[in-house]
Amino acid sequence: MKWKKYTLTTTTAAEDLVSATLDDIGIEGVMIEDNIPLTDEETKGMFIDILPELPPDEGVSRISFYLDDDENADAMLQKAKEALAELAQFTDLGACTIEESETEDKDWINNWKQYFKPFTVDNILIKPTWEPVPEEHKDKLMIQIDPGTAFGTGLHETTQLCIRQLEKYIKGGEQILDVGTGSGILGIAALKLGAGYVFGTDLDENAIDAVAENLASNDIARDKFDVLQGNLLSGGPDNQTEEETRAVQEKVGFEKYDIVTANILAPVIIGLVPEIPQHLKKGGVFITSGIINTKEEDVVAAFQAEPSLKIVEINHQGEWVNVTAVKE
Repeated sequence: MKWKKYTLTTTTAAEDLVSATLDDIGIEGVMIEDNIPLTDEETKGMFIDILPELPPDEGVSRISFYLDDDENADAMLQKAKEALAELAQFTDLGACTIEESETEDKDWINNWKQYFKPFTVDNILIKPTWEPVPEEHKDKLMIQIDPGTAFGTGLHETTQLCIRQLEKYIKGGEQILDVGTGSGILGIAALKLGAGYVFGTDLDENAIDAVAENLASNDIARDKFDVLQGNLLSGGPDNQTEEETRAVQEKVGFEKYDIVTANILAPVIIGLVPEIPQHLKKGGVFITSGIINTKEEDVVAAFQAEPSLKIVEINHQGEWVNVTAVKE
């Protein structure tokens, strides 16, 4: 399907009114581009680790919307122009110019797959479900992954750092908690390496289906890996209440895991540091990554402030950091 894209140049002060006006006439969903910096509260709620450097905010906003080329796009565009002309009588819309373009007819959901090829992490082969096993890697331990719309192919340095730590600490039969499980790649790697059971949590409901599909692709029994949509921490992008958080913590269970993995972002890991020990057995291992090197000192400081955890390893790959600690 082809879509016509229309981009309106207006003012940042008017972008909310323009969005509401377009919604009123039946244009559902717009994309807003401006240079207004996010507030501290917004970045905290989104768990953003690194923000892009924006040029100065000059009060200009670009609002894009899409119309199906098969429908009467010209009539809808005229309706939008009339609504904007009416709005301009009492609101400064700035330039109020509209540029038109056309999107390519692509399968956007699946287009990324052409870039996901088989690769290895030490003696482990990670490959997408739709690719054959390379002849030169047939002797390796294989993990098949189709992340779908959940995060996690294994290509990222942070995932590889965690997999290498799992290789080191799994001896056989361990109980694993995977916080922010995504596609389930770390949990599946743990099971392939000999762990006995995995419990995964994730904010995204898509993770539940992704894990189930990836377990099937790897011939792993469904009862080996349970997934719960929920957050071990209150607040965050899901605005989870303290009562809801406590319910998640109880479902996860206390002092029962040999290893906890968290491949997320530095601010989330810092928040997790006081929480994770109550889910770990004594002597249990907490493996973390998703930490950009500019945040390493902050994460290390958080671990050092938690008396029940002792850092035993800090590893680097590219710009990314793994911190591994043991519960004393």
